Amino acid sequence: MKIITQSIATLALLFSGASLALEVGDKAPDFSLQASDGKTYSLQQFKGKQAIVIAWYPRAFTSGCTIECKSLAENSTLLKQFDVTYFMASVDPLEKNIAFAESTNADFPLLSDPSKEVAKAYDVLTLNLFSKRHTIYISKEGKILMIDQNINAATSAEDMMANFEKLGIPKISSSSAG
Repeated sequence: MKIITQSIATLALLFSGASLALEVGDKAPDFSLQASDGKTYSLQQFKGKQAIVIAWYPRAFTSGCTIECKSLAENSTLLKQFDVTYFMASVDPLEKNIAFAESTNADFPLLSDPSKEVAKAYDVLTLNLFSKRHTIYISKEGKILMIDQNINAATSAEDMMANFEKLGIPKISSSSAG
């Protein structure tokens, strides 16, 4: 019994840092990451202008990640009806994400974080090897609106659209589109 009590105490100490995890309402950590489209994106360039979504994924060219990326690519016309910019992101090297974007016909940027610093800041790095499959919704003011940890790769686009509506992210009116 003493060993179990000590083990529980040890686990409690290990996880006591969990209160430092990113939470809804927190200021989103800034980032500047290269993307599969040849551009570099930062949180600051969208602040005050548009909500953004970062769909973190573990590894390019794996089954679930391919399904998720294709879901977003195949439903891009529906997603782009909303006043939001969305990305997928991983800790894979840029070259790998460029090839992955091409293979899945992704018409949105895939961000690369090979240093893993942004993944750490967003609390999505696991085992210091890859990112968790979490989707982070950020307001145009730069605050965390939602952290979705229950991603269904096959329905990720539909789920993202439902979350846009739930979070009150407006659709782009036809008069302001273009």
